[in-house]
Amino acid sequence: MERLLILNPGSTSTKLAVFEDEEPLFTESIVHSPEELAPFEHVADQYEFRKDLVVKALAAHEIPLDSLSGIVSRGGLLTAIEAGAYEVNDDMVWQLKNKPRNEHASNVGAMIARALSKEYGIPAFIYDGVTVEELLPINKITGVPFMQRKGMGHNLNTRAAAMRYAKEQGKDYKDITVIVAHLGGGISVNLHHNGRIEDFINDEEGPFSPERAGGLPMFDVIAACFSGKYTQHTMMNQVKRQGGLMAHLGTTDSREVEKMIAAGDEHAKLIYDAMALNVAKNIAKCAPGVKGKVDAIILTGGIAYSKYFTEAVSGYVDWIAPVVVYAGEDEMKSLALGGLRVLRGQEKAKVYTSPDRPRN
Repeated sequence: MERLLILNPGSTSTKLAVFEDEEPLFTESIVHSPEELAPFEHVADQYEFRKDLVVKALAAHEIPLDSLSGIVSRGGLLTAIEAGAYEVNDDMVWQLKNKPRNEHASNVGAMIARALSKEYGIPAFIYDGVTVEELLPINKITGVPFMQRKGMGHNLNTRAAAMRYAKEQGKDYKDITVIVAHLGGGISVNLHHNGRIEDFINDEEGPFSPERAGGLPMFDVIAACFSGKYTQHTMMNQVKRQGGLMAHLGTTDSREVEKMIAAGDEHAKLIYDAMALNVAKNIAKCAPGVKGKVDAIILTGGIAYSKYFTEAVSGYVDWIAPVVVYAGEDEMKSLALGGLRVLRGQEKAKVYTSPDRPRN
């Protein structure tokens, strides 16, 4: 039996769980108030604060740290990495403390994991980190040489969904070809082929979503940026937090939108149907990379609970491949399953080397 501590720090909470094999003993989300986080200038400064809360939570649930077989954390904003497991080492912690790709609460997870790993002699890993980048070179090219397409996004949940499909089909992940659409506050679509995510349409260029604007007419974007009406901050809010359903309908909750539609709101129906069509168009954009030879299209994430939405998307794309729905996302279980594969010898953890850390 393997017992794993799972860590998933977010901007206003620290989620943790302990799994025995595939089953959780407990899952907890420790909420942090703005007042608690105010003294910390940088995310990395929150390390001791969050670590103490994790240790206290384990004690409250009567889980001795020395009873753990391993620790798995959500990966922070490292330099580009491959999918799968990485050992949490000093290079990784240095990168996240000193030169992360961006400030993000997930950066603290590996720091906590490393400290507990060293203190108790427990192996620690990250799995399918935020900065997984596996696009084929041809899929990175844009019409502007200094801009490349990116593979960052919902890799953890979409890879877990693809692996679940492979297992249900009695196949290895490397032997399936699937297009996965993550339907959440942000929406992304990616192509899994030959055991890697060969193409990725993220939420800055893909479908609009409950709170993201998605791909926009470029000339209009440039005009808005130089109009004097917006700062960089307000433009980023417009496309990242205040776009999509929020901009059109004043809510990010797809359930509320469906209530509007049921009450006869034709404008809400038009916007929601357009979002479904946007998702379908971007699913179809991934198919040419494998010449249309796709085993399945997988719809996952919170909005996949909606029969209205999944049926709308399916109706547009089921000519490409059968559509499979795995509603919801369970990041904690996905991290646990990744850690179990490493501990059971089914997968080998990679070693992260910082490209920026000074060497003696």
